[in-house]
Amino acid sequence: MDLARVDDPPPRNKGYIAHTRILNDLHGVTVDFDDRSAGFVWFFSFLVLFSQVKKQHESVIILLDEPGLSLHAKAQSDLLRFINEELRPTHQVIFSTHSPLMVPSNELDAVRTVEDVVEKGSDGELIVHGTKVGDKVLSTDKDTLFPLQGALGYEITQTLFVGTNTLLVEGPSDILYIQAFSEEARRRNFTALNSKWTICPSGGIDKVSTFLSLFSGNKLNLAILTDFAEGQKGKIESIKRSKILEQNRVFTTRDFCKQSEADIEDLLGPDLYLKLVNAAYDLKGENILTPKDISKPGVNSPRITEQVKAIWELNPKLPEFNHYVPASYLIKNPKIIHGSNVDDAVKRFECFFQKLNSLIA
Repeated sequence: MDLARVDDPPPRNKGYIAHTRILNDLHGVTVDFDDRSAGFVWFFSFLVLFSQVKKQHESVIILLDEPGLSLHAKAQSDLLRFINEELRPTHQVIFSTHSPLMVPSNELDAVRTVEDVVEKGSDGELIVHGTKVGDKVLSTDKDTLFPLQGALGYEITQTLFVGTNTLLVEGPSDILYIQAFSEEARRRNFTALNSKWTICPSGGIDKVSTFLSLFSGNKLNLAILTDFAEGQKGKIESIKRSKILEQNRVFTTRDFCKQSEADIEDLLGPDLYLKLVNAAYDLKGENILTPKDISKPGVNSPRITEQVKAIWELNPKLPEFNHYVPASYLIKNPKIIHGSNVDDAVKRFECFFQKLNSLIA
């Protein structure tokens, strides 16, 4: 607070002048308010002004022209939330915008289009109807529709493949195994996967980080189930160190198998998985795979899928091996896991479901 200088322009030449500085706790410095970004200055001023409006007026109509134009995308979403949560309960708010991020995609019935309507008459002459406010969000003008399309497009990318509670897995076969054993667990009155979870394939451990970065800002409840091989250990540790997710939300298949490396197929156990492979590929006679085959010298990996592929490659009569085929067969023939001989497999999946379900608030 300083005494005004007489040679300053009015009204700063009288009384006392308050200087506002913004403290940055992270860097331990203060910055003059006017030196902050245009978006910050606007947002701060907006909050101060309308906090006073809220105190002084019980109910007013607030008209805003292009609010938040200088704000970045996330801040525009914050502004829209502020309007909905703080202003709308006591005031009527009407604002214009060209920004897709300022369009309330969950309340499109409240949106009105504004456009200069011009039509071409039968004689080719242009008929100007003037500026019209549409009573619906539909319009034939591409420029008018763009903010709406942008808002819907953004919303779709955030929710098309994911839900509020999303489990990221590596591929589609993981989804099928989880679904099949969840249903079997439910049939046995065991703990099944909570129906609130949405399972989303990420395309492999290499792409998991990209998915996390894309969706972590949406306040979603995220968890990961990934295969574990020695070559992937560093990638998994990197995800944990990134702190995008808490460590108790990163599951590996090894966590539920007593072996150093594991795929989701290892939760089934060798006997059941070989039974699925034999049935899915309709193997007969000498082509039938048995536990003795995977214990032969030369098959060094503890992962059942790697063991099967190693044997598979030695038999040129067999078609190309595909991880998805046994999983697809299981979904179509669920009775194959109804017997008591697969109790251990069901219990391994149940253990995973219990830990995963505990993450739902």
